[in-house]
Amino acid sequence: MSSKPESLAAAFIHYLTYERRLSPLTSENYARDIRVLLKHLNKYDLEQAQSPDIRHVIAQLHGKGLSGRSLSRMLSAWRSFYNYLIRHHHYPHNPCNGMRVPKSPQKLPGMLSPDEAVQLLSFPIDKVITARDSAMFELFYSSGLRLAELAKLKPADINFAEGTIKVLGKGGKMRIVPVGDYAIQALTAWLEQRSLIIKPNVTALFLSQHGDAISTRTISYRLKSRARQQGIHQNVHPHILRHSFASHLLQSSGDLRAVQEMLGHAHITSTQVYTHLDFQHLVKVYDTAHPRAKKRN
Repeated sequence: MSSKPESLAAAFIHYLTYERRLSPLTSENYARDIRVLLKHLNKYDLEQAQSPDIRHVIAQLHGKGLSGRSLSRMLSAWRSFYNYLIRHHHYPHNPCNGMRVPKSPQKLPGMLSPDEAVQLLSFPIDKVITARDSAMFELFYSSGLRLAELAKLKPADINFAEGTIKVLGKGGKMRIVPVGDYAIQALTAWLEQRSLIIKPNVTALFLSQHGDAISTRTISYRLKSRARQQGIHQNVHPHILRHSFASHLLQSSGDLRAVQEMLGHAHITSTQVYTHLDFQHLVKVYDTAHPRAKKRN
């Protein structure tokens, strides 16, 4: 008798978390996508599902308004799930192979202008908590870290002499990224304050006001709140600082491979979206500055 679908899904998530060493957030995203699959395949045995069944599920979800990007992510999760079932539970085939999803227009990531980034980061450091926030936000913008990466940092990951930081990224991959002078200064100031509030046996670089490791939710909330206080009216979240880092660096250097390395992207295609942002910037400069530019509405 075959295992229940829910048990197989739980075993897959356990495998991702403890063998593949994916982050808890990534594992939860996989779990959510697998739950969608099980809900829509409730009339079928997982092992008996065929490509037309998967195609039917995709069509249903697309009809409910899910974008091509969301469907592509889901299909990737389902394909990984079936590959796991083939390797570990002797399933005969993967019904997701060769499947495609409807395309949707590419949505470029939001970002701050260089002036807005300076505006966001220019606030008085008058408390322990503002020293911490300054160090976190400077590091986001200086080094293009993901939210989960920043939350997992330890003081030992910083090399002040070389101006670098060691980052544990997706899939347990380690990378070394540069840290700018402003971020180094902010980190130095924060470490002096950190020693005043840290609880015993806590190793995290960034702490809550109670001396525990700070949560990702608190980091996001503090950034959003600070952006409002600084007069920035768009929705500022950690990934916007990552996008801003990448775009501003690419505009200045033009070195796509270097930006890929610093962001920790496994594939260059993930980084190439910033070439579109860079092109938009160049078009704006051209239209403003060139005497024979075509004026766009």
